[in-house]
Amino acid sequence: MLVATGMHTILVTGGTGFVGQALLQPLVAAGHEVRATTRNLSRAPKSRAVEWVRCDVNDRADLDRALEGIDTAYFLVHGMGSGGQRDFAAMERRTARGFAEAAARAGVKRIIYVGGVAPKARPSEHLASRLEVGELLRAGTVPTLELRASMIIGKGSASWQIVRDLAMRLPAMLLPAWTESRTCPVAIEDVIVALVRGLDVPLEASAWYDIPGPEVLSGREILLRLAALRGRRVPSLRVPFLSVSLSSWWLKLVTRTDFTLARELVLGFTDDLLPQDARYWKEIDYEPKWTFDAAARAALEHEVTDRGVRGVAGKVSESIVQRLGPKLTSRQAT
Repeated sequence: MLVATGMHTILVTGGTGFVGQALLQPLVAAGHEVRATTRNLSRAPKSRAVEWVRCDVNDRADLDRALEGIDTAYFLVHGMGSGGQRDFAAMERRTARGFAEAAARAGVKRIIYVGGVAPKARPSEHLASRLEVGELLRAGTVPTLELRASMIIGKGSASWQIVRDLAMRLPAMLLPAWTESRTCPVAIEDVIVALVRGLDVPLEASAWYDIPGPEVLSGREILLRLAALRGRRVPSLRVPFLSVSLSSWWLKLVTRTDFTLARELVLGFTDDLLPQDARYWKEIDYEPKWTFDAAARAALEHEVTDRGVRGVAGKVSESIVQRLGPKLTSRQAT
């Protein structure tokens, strides 16, 4: 059991996930007592500083054990995992309600959640679900801080993996109209600062904030700038008639990300995903430090070789693209 030391006693759900893994060490370094959950303890890294517990967040008994003695809980689980269940939205609703109720039973003082930016137009099913999870957590009796990010740049991020693979594995790019949609990508390093400082943000009642990166970029700019970081000048052509649904099939051939999840993420990018404001950074006295290029370069440097058929095929395709790229000619988008 965790023992209070004057600092926070923290639960990180999804401790082996992209954001969860990145969050653990900064919390420990700040002097907090940290417990992390995973459904498979064999995936948990060896650490004396973190207490690992097996937990299915849809199991009441598991949640009660995991939340015992906790004053702040990070909710970082995602129902749209590998395989993409058809009823993921309903499952996410059940999980969010169950977690909010379990946190209240355990006497948790604060929940912190990472969700997605709300578009002005109708959101995709995936994005609507992420926003609804935030609403359900904030509707509970435990004050909840919801931080909304668009694309998080870092090794392990599904949205990053998609744009990275498209930029590196296609010898030429067709750029549909939806790639002109704009967003504010944010580095995982800046997201972690937002999460850690969220422990002490005044929170009398539940609230949400956007956490944008420092630049507004279109999908086209993201792909072309990412390719340029590897010295590639990718032939590209704007194609106004190619729909999101049709162009998402690129992903099945190119990206290592689970196709169902990848398609949902792309469908969520049919309109601008821009923040309402950047007031959260003022709340925590911080400005995002990482430009897109710096964050993308760091993510590329931290890549590890994929194992398995798709990983090998990807490396072969990237090698071929690197050799053919300079020889290809096309009308360059301007």
